Amino acid sequence: MGYTAIVDYGVGNLKSVSNALSYLGQTSCITSDAGELERADAIILPGVGAFPDAAEKLRGYGLDQLLRRQAEKKPMLGICLGMQLLFDWGEEVQHCRGLGLISGTVKRIPTSLKLPHIGWNSLHFQGNSPLFQGLEEGANVYFVHSYHGAATRPEQVIAVTDYGMPVTAAVQHGLVFGCQFHPEKSGEVGLQILKNFGALL
Repeated sequence: MGYTAIVDYGVGNLKSVSNALSYLGQTSCITSDAGELERADAIILPGVGAFPDAAEKLRGYGLDQLLRRQAEKKPMLGICLGMQLLFDWGEEVQHCRGLGLISGTVKRIPTSLKLPHIGWNSLHFQGNSPLFQGLEEGANVYFVHSYHGAATRPEQVIAVTDYGMPVTAAVQHGLVFGCQFHPEKSGEVGLQILKNFGALL
Protein backbone atom coordinates (compact mmCIF):
# COMPACT_ATOMS: atom_id res chain seq x y z
CA MET A 1 0.00 0.00 0.00
CA GLY A 2 1.25 3.49 -0.85
CA TYR A 3 0.73 6.72 1.03
CA THR A 4 -1.88 9.45 1.12
CA ALA A 5 -1.08 13.16 1.06
CA ILE A 6 -3.38 15.34 3.18
CA VAL A 7 -3.42 18.81 1.64
CA ASP A 8 -2.34 21.58 4.01
CA TYR A 9 -3.55 24.94 2.71
CA GLY A 10 -4.38 26.58 6.03
CA VAL A 11 -8.06 25.66 6.34
CA GLY A 12 -8.18 21.99 7.27
CA ASN A 13 -8.95 19.67 10.13
CA LEU A 14 -5.67 17.95 9.33
CA LYS A 15 -4.64 16.12 12.47
CA SER A 16 -7.90 14.27 13.01
CA VAL A 17 -7.78 12.97 9.42
CA SER A 18 -4.14 11.94 9.86
CA ASN A 19 -4.93 10.21 13.17
CA ALA A 20 -7.80 8.26 11.62
CA LEU A 21 -5.56 7.02 8.80
CA SER A 22 -2.86 6.06 11.30
CA TYR A 23 -5.43 4.10 13.31
CA LEU A 24 -6.23 2.16 10.13
CA GLY A 25 -2.54 1.47 9.52
CA GLN A 26 -2.43 3.75 6.48
CA THR A 27 0.63 5.91 5.84
CA SER A 28 -0.04 9.62 5.30
CA CYS A 29 1.69 12.98 5.35
CA ILE A 30 0.35 16.50 5.82
CA THR A 31 1.83 18.72 3.11
CA SER A 32 1.47 21.66 0.77
CA ASP A 33 4.56 20.66 -1.22
CA ALA A 34 3.84 20.11 -4.91
CA GLY A 35 6.41 17.33 -5.26
CA GLU A 36 5.02 15.47 -2.27
CA LEU A 37 1.50 15.70 -3.66
CA GLU A 38 2.67 14.45 -7.03
CA ARG A 39 4.49 11.48 -5.47
CA ALA A 40 1.57 10.49 -3.25
CA ASP A 41 -0.62 7.55 -4.25
CA ALA A 42 -3.81 9.33 -3.14
CA ILE A 43 -4.84 12.79 -1.95
CA ILE A 44 -7.27 13.94 0.73
CA LEU A 45 -8.48 17.55 0.57
CA PRO A 46 -9.95 18.53 3.97
CA GLY A 47 -11.39 21.93 4.82
CA VAL A 48 -13.38 24.02 7.26
CA GLY A 49 -14.60 27.59 6.84
CA ALA A 50 -15.91 29.60 3.89
CA PHE A 51 -15.65 28.55 0.24
CA PRO A 52 -14.08 31.75 -1.22
CA ASP A 53 -11.39 31.95 1.46
CA ALA A 54 -10.41 28.33 0.89
CA ALA A 55 -10.46 28.67 -2.90
CA GLU A 56 -8.23 31.75 -2.67
CA LYS A 57 -5.78 29.91 -0.41
CA LEU A 58 -5.60 26.99 -2.82
CA ARG A 59 -4.77 29.41 -5.62
CA GLY A 60 -2.32 31.24 -3.37
CA TYR A 61 -0.43 28.02 -2.68
CA GLY A 62 -0.55 27.20 -6.40
CA LEU A 63 -2.45 24.02 -5.62
CA ASP A 64 -5.60 24.45 -7.71
CA GLN A 65 -4.06 23.50 -11.06
CA LEU A 66 -1.93 20.79 -9.44
CA LEU A 67 -4.99 19.16 -7.85
CA ARG A 68 -6.85 19.21 -11.17
CA ARG A 69 -3.93 17.38 -12.81
CA GLN A 70 -3.53 14.88 -9.97
CA ALA A 71 -7.26 14.08 -10.03
CA GLU A 72 -6.74 12.55 -13.46
CA LYS A 73 -4.12 10.12 -12.11
CA LYS A 74 -4.99 9.00 -8.59
CA PRO A 75 -7.80 8.73 -6.02
CA MET A 76 -8.79 12.02 -4.39
CA LEU A 77 -11.19 12.55 -1.48
CA GLY A 78 -12.63 15.94 -0.50
CA ILE A 79 -14.02 16.22 3.03
CA CYS A 80 -16.62 18.82 4.11
CA LEU A 81 -15.45 22.13 2.59
CA GLY A 82 -12.92 20.06 0.67
CA MET A 83 -15.82 18.29 -1.05
CA GLN A 84 -17.47 21.60 -1.86
CA LEU A 85 -14.26 22.84 -3.49
CA LEU A 86 -14.49 19.94 -5.97
CA PHE A 87 -17.53 21.61 -7.58
CA ASP A 88 -17.50 24.11 -10.44
CA TRP A 89 -18.76 27.03 -8.37
CA GLY A 90 -19.63 28.12 -4.85
CA GLU A 91 -22.19 30.74 -3.78
CA GLU A 92 -21.11 31.23 -0.16
CA VAL A 93 -20.43 34.95 0.49
CA GLN A 94 -19.81 35.52 -3.23
CA HIS A 95 -19.87 33.64 -6.53
CA CYS A 96 -16.53 31.86 -6.67
CA ARG A 97 -14.88 29.28 -8.92
CA GLY A 98 -14.05 25.84 -7.54
CA LEU A 99 -11.85 23.08 -8.91
CA GLY A 100 -14.37 21.95 -11.52
CA LEU A 101 -14.00 18.22 -10.80
CA ILE A 102 -17.70 17.72 -9.96
CA SER A 103 -20.40 19.40 -12.07
CA GLY A 104 -22.58 21.90 -10.24
CA THR A 105 -22.70 24.72 -7.70
CA VAL A 106 -22.45 24.77 -3.92
CA LYS A 107 -25.58 26.48 -2.57
CA ARG A 108 -27.07 27.26 0.82
CA ILE A 109 -29.34 24.41 1.87
CA PRO A 110 -32.93 25.56 1.11
CA THR A 111 -34.49 24.18 4.28
CA SER A 112 -36.75 25.55 7.01
CA LEU A 113 -34.63 23.71 9.58
CA LYS A 114 -31.92 25.43 11.60
CA LEU A 115 -28.58 26.08 9.88
CA PRO A 116 -25.85 25.13 10.19
CA HIS A 117 -26.84 21.50 10.05
CA ILE A 118 -24.86 19.96 12.91
CA GLY A 119 -25.07 16.35 14.03
CA TRP A 120 -25.58 12.77 12.99
CA ASN A 121 -27.69 11.93 9.95
CA SER A 122 -28.25 8.77 7.93
CA LEU A 123 -26.88 8.12 4.45
CA HIS A 124 -29.05 6.96 1.58
CA PHE A 125 -26.89 5.48 -1.14
CA GLN A 126 -27.38 6.23 -4.81
CA GLY A 127 -25.82 3.52 -6.95
CA ASN A 128 -22.93 1.31 -5.89
CA SER A 129 -19.76 3.23 -5.01
CA PRO A 130 -16.60 1.51 -3.74
CA LEU A 131 -16.45 4.22 -1.07
CA PHE A 132 -19.40 2.62 0.74
CA GLN A 133 -18.55 -1.06 0.46
CA GLY A 134 -19.54 -2.97 3.59
CA LEU A 135 -21.93 -0.28 4.86
CA GLU A 136 -25.65 -0.70 5.38
CA GLU A 137 -28.27 1.67 4.01
CA GLY A 138 -29.04 4.31 6.63
CA ALA A 139 -25.55 4.33 8.17
CA ASN A 140 -25.08 7.40 10.38
CA VAL A 141 -22.32 9.98 9.89
CA TYR A 142 -21.49 13.38 11.36
CA PHE A 143 -22.25 16.66 9.53
CA VAL A 144 -21.39 20.32 10.15
CA HIS A 145 -22.46 22.58 7.24
CA SER A 146 -24.88 25.15 5.87
CA TYR A 147 -24.14 24.63 2.16
CA HIS A 148 -24.30 21.59 -0.07
CA GLY A 149 -23.42 20.67 -3.62
CA ALA A 150 -26.25 21.04 -6.13
CA ALA A 151 -24.97 18.65 -8.79
CA THR A 152 -25.97 19.16 -12.41
CA ARG A 153 -25.16 15.51 -13.17
CA PRO A 154 -27.29 13.37 -10.82
CA GLU A 155 -25.15 10.30 -11.48
CA GLN A 156 -22.28 12.02 -9.65
CA VAL A 157 -24.27 12.02 -6.38
CA ILE A 158 -23.54 8.74 -4.57
CA ALA A 159 -25.30 9.48 -1.26
CA VAL A 160 -27.87 11.90 0.10
CA THR A 161 -29.13 12.68 3.58
CA ASP A 162 -32.38 14.27 4.68
CA TYR A 163 -32.48 17.69 6.34
CA GLY A 164 -35.97 18.86 5.54
CA MET A 165 -35.10 18.02 1.93
CA PRO A 166 -32.61 15.73 0.16
CA VAL A 167 -29.09 17.08 0.77
CA THR A 168 -26.03 15.95 -1.16
CA ALA A 169 -23.91 13.88 1.23
CA ALA A 170 -21.32 12.38 -1.11
CA VAL A 171 -20.22 12.63 -4.74
CA GLN A 172 -18.02 10.71 -7.16
CA HIS A 173 -16.64 11.21 -10.64
CA GLY A 174 -14.13 8.55 -11.63
CA LEU A 175 -11.56 8.39 -8.83
CA VAL A 176 -12.62 11.76 -7.41
CA PHE A 177 -14.78 11.39 -4.29
CA GLY A 178 -16.30 13.88 -1.88
CA CYS A 179 -17.97 13.54 1.54
CA GLN A 180 -19.94 16.48 2.91
CA PHE A 181 -19.80 14.79 6.31
CA HIS A 182 -16.66 14.12 8.36
CA PRO A 183 -15.65 10.44 8.08
CA GLU A 184 -12.83 11.06 10.57
CA LYS A 185 -15.48 12.01 13.17
CA SER A 186 -18.05 9.37 12.24
CA GLY A 187 -16.98 6.39 14.31
CA GLU A 188 -16.81 2.92 12.79
CA VAL A 189 -18.81 3.97 9.72
CA GLY A 190 -16.37 6.76 8.95
CA LEU A 191 -13.38 4.49 9.48
CA GLN A 192 -14.85 1.99 7.03
CA ILE A 193 -15.21 4.76 4.45
CA LEU A 194 -11.57 5.82 4.92
CA LYS A 195 -10.53 2.16 4.75
CA ASN A 196 -12.44 1.76 1.49
CA PHE A 197 -10.75 4.87 0.09
CA GLY A 198 -7.35 3.52 1.14
CA ALA A 199 -8.09 0.27 -0.69
CA LEU A 200 -8.15 2.23 -3.96
CA LEU A 201 -4.46 3.10 -3.71
